[in-house]
Amino acid sequence: MFALLKKPVRKNTRPLETTKRALAVGDRMLPLTVRENRRATRITLRIEPGGKALALTIPVGLREYEIEDFLDRHQGWLATRLSKFSTDNPIRPGGSVSLRGVSHRIEHTGSLRGLTEAVVVDGKPVLRVSGMEDHLGRRISAFLKKEARRDLELLAARHAAAVRKPIQSVSMKDTRSRWGSCSWDGNLSFSWRIVMAPPVVIDYLAAHEVAHLREMNHGPKFWALCHELCPRMEEARKWLKQHGSQLHALDFS
Repeated sequence: MFALLKKPVRKNTRPLETTKRALAVGDRMLPLTVRENRRATRITLRIEPGGKALALTIPVGLREYEIEDFLDRHQGWLATRLSKFSTDNPIRPGGSVSLRGVSHRIEHTGSLRGLTEAVVVDGKPVLRVSGMEDHLGRRISAFLKKEARRDLELLAARHAAAVRKPIQSVSMKDTRSRWGSCSWDGNLSFSWRIVMAPPVVIDYLAAHEVAHLREMNHGPKFWALCHELCPRMEEARKWLKQHGSQLHALDFS
Protein backbone atom coordinates (compact mmCIF):
# COMPACT_ATOMS: atom_id res chain seq x y z
CA MET A 1 0.00 0.00 0.00
CA PHE A 2 1.09 3.50 -0.73
CA ALA A 3 0.16 6.56 1.26
CA LEU A 4 0.17 10.06 -0.09
CA LEU A 5 2.33 12.10 2.18
CA LYS A 6 1.13 15.68 2.48
CA LYS A 7 3.66 18.40 2.95
CA PRO A 8 3.14 19.81 6.43
CA VAL A 9 1.69 23.29 6.53
CA ARG A 10 3.93 25.67 8.35
CA LYS A 11 2.08 27.79 10.83
CA ASN A 12 2.79 31.46 11.24
CA THR A 13 4.83 31.44 14.40
CA ARG A 14 6.14 34.98 14.38
CA PRO A 15 5.34 36.88 17.57
CA LEU A 16 2.13 38.89 17.53
CA GLU A 17 2.72 42.61 17.36
CA THR A 18 1.40 45.15 19.84
CA THR A 19 2.03 48.80 19.08
CA LYS A 20 1.12 51.95 20.95
CA ARG A 21 0.46 55.35 19.45
CA ALA A 22 -1.67 58.45 19.96
CA LEU A 23 -4.84 59.23 18.04
CA ALA A 24 -6.39 62.67 17.71
CA VAL A 25 -10.19 62.66 18.06
CA GLY A 26 -11.54 66.19 17.81
CA ASP A 27 -9.64 68.23 20.40
CA ARG A 28 -8.55 65.14 22.36
CA MET A 29 -5.34 63.15 22.03
CA LEU A 30 -5.89 59.59 23.25
CA PRO A 31 -3.47 56.67 23.62
CA LEU A 32 -4.25 53.87 21.16
CA THR A 33 -3.07 50.27 21.55
CA VAL A 34 -3.07 48.15 18.37
CA ARG A 35 -2.90 44.39 18.92
CA GLU A 36 -2.69 41.58 16.38
CA ASN A 37 -4.87 38.54 17.03
CA ARG A 38 -4.60 35.33 15.01
CA ARG A 39 -8.30 34.59 15.52
CA ALA A 40 -9.44 38.04 14.40
CA THR A 41 -11.15 38.20 11.02
CA ARG A 42 -11.99 41.90 11.17
CA ILE A 43 -10.88 45.08 12.88
CA THR A 44 -12.42 45.77 16.29
CA LEU A 45 -12.23 49.20 17.92
CA ARG A 46 -12.99 49.61 21.62
CA ILE A 47 -13.13 52.61 23.93
CA GLU A 48 -11.53 51.64 27.23
CA PRO A 49 -13.56 52.15 30.45
CA GLY A 50 -13.38 55.79 31.42
CA GLY A 51 -12.97 56.99 27.85
CA LYS A 52 -9.29 57.79 28.32
CA ALA A 53 -7.80 55.24 25.92
CA LEU A 54 -8.60 53.22 22.80
CA ALA A 55 -7.84 49.63 21.80
CA LEU A 56 -7.73 48.23 18.28
CA THR A 57 -7.67 44.48 17.57
CA ILE A 58 -6.59 43.55 14.03
CA PRO A 59 -6.02 40.38 11.97
CA VAL A 60 -2.39 39.31 11.60
CA GLY A 61 -0.57 41.03 8.77
CA LEU A 62 -3.04 43.87 8.24
CA ARG A 63 -1.38 46.68 6.34
CA GLU A 64 -0.82 50.07 7.87
CA TYR A 65 -2.90 51.94 5.29
CA GLU A 66 -5.87 49.67 6.10
CA ILE A 67 -5.57 50.58 9.78
CA GLU A 68 -5.36 54.29 8.99
CA ASP A 69 -8.34 54.07 6.64
CA PHE A 70 -10.42 52.31 9.33
CA LEU A 71 -9.54 54.94 11.95
CA ASP A 72 -10.35 57.80 9.56
CA ARG A 73 -13.75 56.29 8.74
CA HIS A 74 -14.61 55.94 12.44
CA GLN A 75 -13.66 59.44 13.57
CA GLY A 76 -17.33 60.48 13.73
CA TRP A 77 -18.30 57.37 15.69
CA LEU A 78 -15.50 57.97 18.18
CA ALA A 79 -16.34 61.66 18.60
CA THR A 80 -19.98 60.82 19.33
CA ARG A 81 -19.15 58.11 21.85
CA LEU A 82 -16.45 60.15 23.58
CA SER A 83 -18.66 63.22 23.91
CA LYS A 84 -20.33 61.69 27.00
CA PHE A 85 -16.99 61.72 28.81
CA SER A 86 -16.32 65.17 30.19
CA THR A 87 -12.75 66.46 30.03
CA ASP A 88 -13.39 68.55 33.15
CA ASN A 89 -12.42 66.64 36.29
CA PRO A 90 -15.07 67.28 39.00
CA ILE A 91 -12.84 65.93 41.80
CA ARG A 92 -11.86 69.36 43.13
CA PRO A 93 -13.16 71.87 45.68
CA GLY A 94 -16.56 73.01 44.50
CA GLY A 95 -16.90 70.00 42.21
CA SER A 96 -19.06 66.98 42.92
CA VAL A 97 -18.93 63.25 43.43
CA SER A 98 -21.76 60.74 43.80
CA LEU A 99 -22.24 58.55 46.84
CA ARG A 100 -24.84 55.80 46.45
CA GLY A 101 -26.32 57.64 43.50
CA VAL A 102 -26.60 61.03 45.23
CA SER A 103 -24.41 63.90 44.02
CA HIS A 104 -22.39 65.53 46.83
CA ARG A 105 -20.69 68.91 46.49
CA ILE A 106 -17.02 68.66 47.45
CA GLU A 107 -16.04 71.05 50.23
CA HIS A 108 -12.41 71.38 51.28
CA THR A 109 -12.41 72.36 54.94
CA GLY A 110 -8.92 73.86 54.92
CA SER A 111 -8.12 71.98 58.13
CA LEU A 112 -5.10 69.68 58.02
CA ARG A 113 -6.81 67.21 60.33
CA GLY A 114 -10.23 65.66 60.32
CA LEU A 115 -12.25 62.89 58.74
CA THR A 116 -13.79 62.89 55.30
CA GLU A 117 -17.53 62.84 55.90
CA ALA A 118 -20.82 63.08 54.03
CA VAL A 119 -23.13 65.64 55.61
CA VAL A 120 -26.19 67.69 54.73
CA VAL A 121 -25.80 71.49 54.67
CA ASP A 122 -28.90 73.64 54.10
CA GLY A 123 -30.69 70.59 52.79
CA LYS A 124 -27.98 69.73 50.25
CA PRO A 125 -25.53 66.78 50.35
CA VAL A 126 -21.92 67.81 50.94
CA LEU A 127 -18.71 65.80 51.15
CA ARG A 128 -16.37 67.53 53.58
CA VAL A 129 -12.69 66.78 53.05
CA SER A 130 -9.82 67.90 55.27
CA GLY A 131 -6.09 67.63 54.73
CA MET A 132 -3.90 69.27 52.08
CA GLU A 133 -5.71 70.22 48.89
CA ASP A 134 -3.12 68.28 46.85
CA HIS A 135 -4.34 65.13 48.62
CA LEU A 136 -8.04 65.82 47.99
CA GLY A 137 -8.58 63.10 45.39
CA ARG A 138 -6.70 60.50 47.39
CA ARG A 139 -8.70 61.22 50.54
CA ILE A 140 -11.99 61.06 48.65
CA SER A 141 -11.09 57.74 47.02
CA ALA A 142 -10.07 56.32 50.43
CA PHE A 143 -13.45 57.42 51.83
CA LEU A 144 -15.34 55.85 48.92
CA LYS A 145 -13.37 52.63 49.28
CA LYS A 146 -14.27 52.43 52.97
CA GLU A 147 -17.96 53.05 52.24
CA ALA A 148 -17.93 50.49 49.42
CA ARG A 149 -16.42 47.84 51.69
CA ARG A 150 -19.07 48.47 54.34
CA ASP A 151 -21.92 48.17 51.84
CA LEU A 152 -20.59 45.21 49.88
CA GLU A 153 -19.56 43.12 52.88
CA LEU A 154 -23.06 43.49 54.31
CA LEU A 155 -24.83 42.79 51.02
CA ALA A 156 -22.56 39.89 50.07
CA ALA A 157 -23.06 38.26 53.47
CA ARG A 158 -26.84 38.54 53.11
CA HIS A 159 -26.84 36.99 49.64
CA ALA A 160 -24.36 34.29 50.65
CA ALA A 161 -26.67 33.25 53.47
CA ALA A 162 -29.52 33.00 50.95
CA VAL A 163 -27.54 30.62 48.69
CA ARG A 164 -25.95 28.85 51.68
CA LYS A 165 -22.41 29.31 50.45
CA PRO A 166 -19.46 30.63 52.50
CA ILE A 167 -17.41 33.70 51.61
CA GLN A 168 -13.69 33.46 52.32
CA SER A 169 -12.80 37.12 51.80
CA VAL A 170 -14.01 40.41 50.30
CA SER A 171 -11.53 42.83 48.74
CA MET A 172 -11.81 46.25 47.11
CA LYS A 173 -9.90 47.04 43.91
CA ASP A 174 -9.88 49.69 41.20
CA THR A 175 -10.33 47.38 38.22
CA ARG A 176 -11.30 48.72 34.79
CA SER A 177 -12.11 45.52 32.89
CA ARG A 178 -14.73 44.19 35.31
CA TRP A 179 -16.82 45.35 38.26
CA GLY A 180 -16.24 42.27 40.34
CA SER A 181 -14.96 38.71 40.44
CA CYS A 182 -15.42 35.48 42.36
CA SER A 183 -12.79 32.77 42.72
CA TRP A 184 -13.42 29.06 43.06
CA ASP A 185 -12.49 29.16 46.74
CA GLY A 186 -14.95 31.93 47.62
CA ASN A 187 -12.85 35.09 47.43
CA LEU A 188 -14.91 38.03 46.21
CA SER A 189 -13.43 41.16 44.71
CA PHE A 190 -15.26 44.39 43.82
CA SER A 191 -14.45 47.72 42.24
CA TRP A 192 -14.93 50.31 44.99
CA ARG A 193 -16.15 52.80 42.35
CA ILE A 194 -19.51 51.00 42.39
CA VAL A 195 -20.37 52.84 45.63
CA MET A 196 -20.98 55.93 43.49
CA ALA A 197 -23.87 54.11 41.77
CA PRO A 198 -27.46 53.90 43.10
CA PRO A 199 -28.09 51.31 45.86
CA VAL A 200 -29.88 48.90 43.52
CA VAL A 201 -26.74 48.73 41.34
CA ILE A 202 -24.50 48.06 44.35
CA ASP A 203 -26.89 45.30 45.48
CA TYR A 204 -26.91 43.77 41.99
CA LEU A 205 -23.11 43.62 41.89
CA ALA A 206 -23.02 41.87 45.26
CA ALA A 207 -25.73 39.43 44.13
CA HIS A 208 -23.92 38.79 40.83
CA GLU A 209 -20.65 37.77 42.44
CA VAL A 210 -22.32 35.75 45.22
CA ALA A 211 -24.35 33.87 42.60
CA HIS A 212 -21.03 32.67 41.20
CA LEU A 213 -20.42 30.84 44.47
CA ARG A 214 -23.04 28.38 43.26
CA GLU A 215 -22.86 28.82 39.48
CA MET A 216 -19.33 29.54 38.22
CA ASN A 217 -20.59 30.51 34.77
CA HIS A 218 -23.04 32.83 33.04
CA GLY A 219 -25.56 30.22 32.02
CA PRO A 220 -29.36 30.27 32.47
CA LYS A 221 -29.17 28.89 36.02
CA PHE A 222 -26.77 31.65 37.01
CA TRP A 223 -28.99 34.44 35.67
CA ALA A 224 -32.07 32.90 37.28
CA LEU A 225 -30.28 32.82 40.64
CA CYS A 226 -29.02 36.35 40.15
CA HIS A 227 -32.56 37.58 39.49
CA GLU A 228 -33.81 35.69 42.54
CA LEU A 229 -31.25 37.48 44.72
CA CYS A 230 -31.77 40.86 43.03
CA PRO A 231 -35.23 41.19 41.43
CA ARG A 232 -34.27 44.61 39.97
CA MET A 233 -31.33 43.05 38.16
CA GLU A 234 -32.25 44.28 34.68
CA GLU A 235 -32.67 47.85 35.92
CA ALA A 236 -29.23 47.72 37.50
CA ARG A 237 -27.58 46.18 34.43
CA LYS A 238 -29.08 48.88 32.24
CA TRP A 239 -27.74 51.59 34.56
CA LEU A 240 -24.26 50.11 34.46
CA LYS A 241 -24.32 49.88 30.68
CA GLN A 242 -25.35 53.53 30.37
CA HIS A 243 -23.33 55.11 33.18
CA GLY A 244 -20.64 52.68 34.31
CA SER A 245 -17.88 54.11 32.12
CA GLN A 246 -18.45 57.55 33.60
CA LEU A 247 -17.51 56.22 37.04
CA HIS A 248 -14.23 54.91 35.58
CA ALA A 249 -13.56 58.30 33.98
CA LEU A 250 -13.21 60.10 37.32
CA ASP A 251 -9.58 60.84 38.17
CA PHE A 252 -8.77 60.66 41.90
CA SER A 253 -5.00 60.87 41.49
